[in-house]
Amino acid sequence: MSNDDEILQRWWRQLCTALGVDPDADPDVLLDLAGTAAHAVVRPAAPLTTFLVGYAAGLADADAAGMDSLVERAERAAEDFG
Repeated sequence: MSNDDEILQRWWRQLCTALGVDPDADPDVLLDLAGTAAHAVVRPAAPLTTFLVGYAAGLADADAAGMDSLVERAERAAEDFG
């Protein structure tokens, strides 16, 4: 694991704790979604996409399966963009 990976993991755990979110959630899912949005749409779409997925998950009081569904829907939307 690189130093950047270790820092990102520490940040993820600290941020999850600060926000009251389960730190066992997989941040790579959101990073992959951000990459898809950045490459399929434009780079600034990455943070907007991950924010909106998180916002939608909060509004829906989504569990892990619900979050997975939202991520899949967002990935499809980004891939179909244009």
